[in-house]
Amino acid sequence: MPYLMMYNAKEKLDKDLKAKVFTFLGKLQEDDTAPGLHIEPMHDPVDPRVRTGRVDQAYRAVLFKLTGKEVTYVYVGTWHHDDGIEKARKLKLSINPVGGFTELEEIEDGGGDAIPQPPISPGPGSEAKPLLETWGFTAEQLVEELGLSPVTAHKAVAGITEDDVLEVAVTVGGWQGEALTLMLDGLSFADIRAKLGLDEAVEQDTRDSEDEKLRKGFDHPLARASFTYVDDNEELRDVIEAGDFGAWRVFLHPEQRKYATKRYNGAFRLSGGAGTGKTVVLVHRARELWKANPGARIVLTTYTKNLAEMLASNLRQLDPEVPLASALGERGVYITNVDALIAQVLKGAGAGVGEASHAVLGTAVTHVNNRTAPGAWQEAIDSAGGSLPDALKTPAFFTAEYSMVVLPSKISTRADYFSVARPGRGVPLNRAGRAQVWSVIEAYRASTNIDGAIGYEEAAAIAASHVSLAGGDARFADHVLVDEGQDLTPARWQFLRALAPEGPDDLFIAEDSHQRIYGQKVVLGRYGIRIVGRSQRLTLNYRTTEQNLRWAVGVLSGADYSDVEGAEESTAGYHSARLGPLPELVSCSSVSEEYDTVAARLKAWLEEDGVAPESLAVLVRDKSTQARLATALGDRGVTAQQVDRGSIRTGHPSVLTMHRAKGTEFARVVLAGVADGAVPAAMRSEQYSEESLADAMLRERSLLYVAATRARDVLVVTWSGAKSSLISAGAGN
Repeated sequence: MPYLMMYNAKEKLDKDLKAKVFTFLGKLQEDDTAPGLHIEPMHDPVDPRVRTGRVDQAYRAVLFKLTGKEVTYVYVGTWHHDDGIEKARKLKLSINPVGGFTELEEIEDGGGDAIPQPPISPGPGSEAKPLLETWGFTAEQLVEELGLSPVTAHKAVAGITEDDVLEVAVTVGGWQGEALTLMLDGLSFADIRAKLGLDEAVEQDTRDSEDEKLRKGFDHPLARASFTYVDDNEELRDVIEAGDFGAWRVFLHPEQRKYATKRYNGAFRLSGGAGTGKTVVLVHRARELWKANPGARIVLTTYTKNLAEMLASNLRQLDPEVPLASALGERGVYITNVDALIAQVLKGAGAGVGEASHAVLGTAVTHVNNRTAPGAWQEAIDSAGGSLPDALKTPAFFTAEYSMVVLPSKISTRADYFSVARPGRGVPLNRAGRAQVWSVIEAYRASTNIDGAIGYEEAAAIAASHVSLAGGDARFADHVLVDEGQDLTPARWQFLRALAPEGPDDLFIAEDSHQRIYGQKVVLGRYGIRIVGRSQRLTLNYRTTEQNLRWAVGVLSGADYSDVEGAEESTAGYHSARLGPLPELVSCSSVSEEYDTVAARLKAWLEEDGVAPESLAVLVRDKSTQARLATALGDRGVTAQQVDRGSIRTGHPSVLTMHRAKGTEFARVVLAGVADGAVPAAMRSEQYSEESLADAMLRERSLLYVAATRARDVLVVTWSGAKSSLISAGAGN
């Protein structure tokens, strides 16, 4: 029985053809000599190992047959009969001379040496020199030191501008395309080789046949990003059915694989822009930790319930064999949002809540399930904050001061507040100012205590205190994996830090400060999480196009962001692996005209062949706009589903808030209502101090950035009246 290897061709086959491909490959694994398969060699191919097989009368599968001690078929893809024959004739499996890994090449007529390429731009008569040439690079260097194909190397070196080289990179794709984008970012050959794993050796035996060498070359990390063995029919069906969207399950970039499998001596942080694969790494890492120790207690968590449900779904897709624990502290992988973890700990703490709450608040409480009323801070300000300056008479200031300073420092007395450090708060307070602020905090605590309620931040702080006080065997986890870490508050970080004892692989954090749409800026070192020297960054976007990514990054321009280590956060080096149309910006004269525009765009998309309704989405700033737009679309003949909680259903386009869209992706997206006074919207209902206003504006930029990066292919932005200042700031005109 032959082995089967799948190439990540990213082919899009219709449902009926997928079923036929599954049947064909299943029969191939059972008996490759079956006459109905018509496994046939080619006439005069580039690679004599290539074969075609009959999927049906109209379609041919393209494969390679490796022989020796065992037979292995490498499935490349399925095409119409004549196209498949032509494709097969040009393909070649080879060992990369620099990296030693197996790769697939397409050799055009004339062979791989017919290479001379004219400059791409700016055209005849120009005196401009090719970009890489001015940087001192030659095509020979790209071939000999990085292992790029001669054709790709010469095309890249012919590029006049950065965009020319980037177009070559995106067109060729794969690891060669990424190597070129890394060159554009200024990385040295040594750094590029390390990032892509080019220096990782493949053990070869000179006595092996060429087929055996190819088989061994599949074990290299770069080869594993494009090829995977399929063990059984269920796995085969999963790979075929998943198509593009499920490729992350089996094809990991070498850098992603490194972070998913490497062991660390303490907490580790993985940052990266939207769509760079941080969540993919987390899910694979959870699986790898379980495989290394099936008895381990692994927590995989994030801020929101929707994202936690997505993580659980992804892990089930990746490997159904990984046990999903049903409660904190059980063996396996337990997946839920952070506040649900906190509630579990408090529920099981019993009398321990009293001691823990006394350590945090200075008084013992037992009412841990009741939450404070939304207006509690304003009432405390009204009753005890009369002498405060106007800039501090805001719930926003006190919410931040309480969560960023008071709770994580376990401040329970006026004297403690007088002496506590307030790094990063931006609003200086002398002794008199601290006294006035503390009077409001005392009023808040007295009022909520009477009501028998605590806030979410207090619940997190008390849960963290309980776990820390218990210590030892009372710890709930061996490994804690955190997604979307930029949205968590200090008390929640202290809680997560307490869940697992400090040691190897205790905390693994994925975050992107540019996607912080909740909470305040946090520096983890202030809350017991030490990650200095154990931090890396992903830069290649796998989701959206280069054009959409540039527009989204433009929203962030002109603003200063810092990461969870307190260092400046940059968007430098972010690139996409794909090209597409420029985002379309549509100005409308009225809200009614904007509704007409959005409805017309959705109708046009729905009429196109092969467009799944659920791959379309309209994103808006808030729930009231969501409801009005969904109704307006219905009035105009477009049935759209409003998505709040739960998964996105098939059959209709979705209308979501920008917050709810976090963690989703769609083929085509409309950002509607991006008008002045609507985006940013947080300024409408709050009184902000200068410091709080600046931070709120950062969150608004991040929200629009997150929304724009939900689009894989097409992005349309609409507004009525004046457009948002966030567009004018740097995201187009």
